Amino acid sequence: MDMTPEQRVTLHGFNNLTKSLSFNMYDVCYTKTREEREAYLEYIDEQYNADRLTKILSHVAEIIGAHVLNIAKQDYIPQGASVTVLVSEGPVVEVPEESYDESPGPLPDNVVLQLDKSHITVHTYPEFHPDEGISTFRADIDVSTCGEISPLKALNYLIHSFDTDIMTIDYKIRGFTRDIHGHKLFIDHEISSIQNYIPDEAKELFDMIDVNVYQENIFHTKCKLKQFDLDNYLFGYTKDKLSEAEQQEITERIKLEMDEIYYGKNMERSY
Repeated sequence: MDMTPEQRVTLHGFNNLTKSLSFNMYDVCYTKTREEREAYLEYIDEQYNADRLTKILSHVAEIIGAHVLNIAKQDYIPQGASVTVLVSEGPVVEVPEESYDESPGPLPDNVVLQLDKSHITVHTYPEFHPDEGISTFRADIDVSTCGEISPLKALNYLIHSFDTDIMTIDYKIRGFTRDIHGHKLFIDHEISSIQNYIPDEAKELFDMIDVNVYQENIFHTKCKLKQFDLDNYLFGYTKDKLSEAEQQEITERIKLEMDEIYYGKNMERSY
C-alpha cells in the first residue's frame, strides 16, 4: 500500500506523543416531584452502572488495539460510578492507512491496531436542580494513548454507546517525539476538526460549535440535539397528561438548561 507522509517518518526510539480524548455527554430530564427524581436517578444508576461502563471501556480498548492489564470499578452511594482501565500495547501489526485519516472510527470487532501503554477512565455525575424540577446526568470518558493510533478512532463507538442530549469533546496532543535526525515532532497526524471523526448520520442530529487552537494542537467540539420532543424529557408519563401551559413552561425550562450547558454559562430566565 502507499505510505502516508506521516508513516514514512522514522522515529528515534518509540512514539512519545500523548494523545488525549475527553468525551463528555449529558442527559437532561424533567422530574417534577421527589419521587420522579429518585426514580430517574435509580434508572440512571442501573443504566450506567460500573459493569456496563466496564463493557463500554473494554470495547474502546478493542477499537484502539489495546490489551487490558487491570480494571478498577466502583458503584457509589447514593449514586454514580467510576471505572479505570489500564492498558498496554496490542499485537504489533501493520498500521492501516486509515489510522491517519480524519474519519469516523470503527465499531467493535472491526479493527486491530497498535497502542502503547495508556489508560481509559469514566466517571458519572447524576445531579438535580434544587427547585426547578430539572435532573441531569453527565458521564466523562477520557482515553489517553501513546503510539500510532489516535483515540479519536473510538469516538464513533462512544457516541453510539450513550443517549446524549449534549456532547462536549476535547482532543489534545501533548509532548513530542523525535525523528532519527533529532527533529522534534509535536503531532504525527493531520487534523482540522474533531467533527471529521463524527459520522454524518450523527452530525445531522446536532447543532455544533468548533473551537480549535491549531498552534497548540488543542481541538474542541460541542454538540446539542436539534430536534426537541418533550416526551423524551419526561420520566414516567407523556406530554398529553399536561396542559398546554405546563408543556410550554417545562419546555422552556429544559431548553434553558440545555442552552446553559451547551454555551457554558448561566442565562436569564423568563419564568
